[in-house]
Amino acid sequence: MKKYFKSAIIAILVLILGFIAYQFFFNKNDSQVTISTTDVVTGEITNEVTATGTVEPVDQVDVGTQVSGLVEKIYVDFNSVVKKGQLLAELDKTNLNESVSNAQAAYNAAQSQLNFQQQNYNRQKNMYEAQVISKADFETAVYQLQNAKAAVTQSQTTLRQAKTNLGYAYIYSPIDGVILTKEVEEGQTVTASMTTPTLFTIAKDITKMQVEADVDEADIGNVVEGQRVSFTVDAFPELEFSGRVKQVRLGATTTSNVVTYTVIVDADNPDQKLKPGLTATITIFTKELKDIIVIPAQALQFTPDLALLTSYYEKNGITDPVPAVNEEGTSVWVLKQNKAIEQKNITIGDKDGVNVQILSVISAAEKVVTAISETKVVSNSQSDSSSDSPFMPKPPSRGNKKATSTN
Repeated sequence: MKKYFKSAIIAILVLILGFIAYQFFFNKNDSQVTISTTDVVTGEITNEVTATGTVEPVDQVDVGTQVSGLVEKIYVDFNSVVKKGQLLAELDKTNLNESVSNAQAAYNAAQSQLNFQQQNYNRQKNMYEAQVISKADFETAVYQLQNAKAAVTQSQTTLRQAKTNLGYAYIYSPIDGVILTKEVEEGQTVTASMTTPTLFTIAKDITKMQVEADVDEADIGNVVEGQRVSFTVDAFPELEFSGRVKQVRLGATTTSNVVTYTVIVDADNPDQKLKPGLTATITIFTKELKDIIVIPAQALQFTPDLALLTSYYEKNGITDPVPAVNEEGTSVWVLKQNKAIEQKNITIGDKDGVNVQILSVISAAEKVVTAISETKVVSNSQSDSSSDSPFMPKPPSRGNKKATSTN
């Protein structure tokens, strides 16, 4: 029994040693070190600021009335094209005409009183010079004449004001343009008190529009007049409109502790697709450098792992010494003709988060290193190793037996 047990143990140990030998000699793993590079190319650097705003006409006028009254007639509607001086609406003129009539009557009465006092003054003057009346009587005539003249002036002013108010009953267009809004209807009463009620809003020229955008305080420092702008609107999401920064307003707006500044963007609208009130998402190109030498920003962050680099040199048969890392200054690693790499100090310019401008040392068509990595390579297929081992039992062959089921 002991002899049998001892033999079994020896057999198990032989199987284990055999399996280990198989794994070592026939399923050996190897590794491959790879260097990733990218070409130094001629490209562009673009810095952008994004914001949202509202499309508005460049020139927009609110037309109101300075007198109260009933709207008697309206001659235009929404989207009507109007000319400067064109009659837009009329107010009821009944009360205004009565005011003119009353003022005219008051003026006529004042003028008659002036004529009477002038004649009285002339008589009193002659009698005073002939010493027929006293000085006090003459001064009374002078006083009455002056009052009559003042009454005429006052009534004349009232008459002109009444006529002016009558003219306000006719609402004319102050500019050439298009009616955007119509706030009143015929028969409606408008009241002009402390503020002038708006009857119509007229856009001067809707073939030229502007976007009033709110730019965050963190970005406003880079925005200046004349910069190129592209924007989209929800009404035409597939189209991109273009414009230029016209004005950067100094007045800040604070909403929920967020400070923004209004930027005005001019935009042509020849086909009139841009409509007042549309929400625009704008991109302001604060910096655009074209036809410059650039590399990915990732290349500036690369520092080789010396162990991997040594392995890379060995596996590629590179006889150059493995370079040491110099951490002084700004540098990149460049791939040489013999697959070795070298570190170069460079001078950089602008950057946009993706690309970096190169000002010296490196030229286009060179390759800069962005990464070095190690990949495990298996010499034999790593399907189920236990099934490939000559020391492990294999499952019995099924042959052509048909499957059976037991109910």
